[in-house]
Amino acid sequence: MISEREQVQEAQQLTHAVTVLIIDDEKAIRRFLHTALTAYGYDVREAATCQEGILHIVNLQPDLILLDIDLPDTNGIEITKTIREWSKMPILILSANNHDTDKIDALDAGADDYILKPFSIGELMARMRAALRHASPIADISSSTFSSGDLFVDLTARLVKVRDTQMSLTPTEYELLRTLVTHAGKVFTHQQLWEAIRNEDCEVEPHLLRVHMSNLRRKIERDPTDPQHILTESGVGYRLRVDP
Repeated sequence: MISEREQVQEAQQLTHAVTVLIIDDEKAIRRFLHTALTAYGYDVREAATCQEGILHIVNLQPDLILLDIDLPDTNGIEITKTIREWSKMPILILSANNHDTDKIDALDAGADDYILKPFSIGELMARMRAALRHASPIADISSSTFSSGDLFVDLTARLVKVRDTQMSLTPTEYELLRTLVTHAGKVFTHQQLWEAIRNEDCEVEPHLLRVHMSNLRRKIERDPTDPQHILTESGVGYRLRVDP
């Protein structure tokens, strides 16, 4: 377990020259995030409205966006749809709305994650690092391998090891894991994940997807009832945990 000071030092090295745009109409939230993220080495910019935010995005081309879902001139989901028409920059939705429909709509619109207010700065930083790793060409599985905790995956060799023991996965189980690995840290809705592994548009079959996920967890988790690798986002879908 690394100390908080070591986490700060690591974050400052990883976030050098990384620009984060905060779009939130609550001044107190912007001030809190600005202070916290600046301490971790981020270059932080702010916007209070959708219109102001879009101008900053066009002019600054930030590396990551923290976007409030409720803004005075529109909502975060509509902004996300607009941004996704021309950019893949990471978007993390910040919201006090704990409704499954809002989470699913935001993720289906193209958001990389959905974070409930209030949140700890530690959780936010972890979600941001995961989103930046996913977006960065340097971290984009160029080596075709993934390692987190006791899980190791080699996509080229189609090799999966847990605690140095090779696992035998069915084709569907491997496709589930491969999809999550290539988008590690990103939340997938049930529909998105099902379409990704089927490689076609189809009616989602939640029960069948959960059966395959349950079987996969039994093979890669120490305790399938308390998974540490494939995390459940309640009512939404799944996310592969990325250890720092």
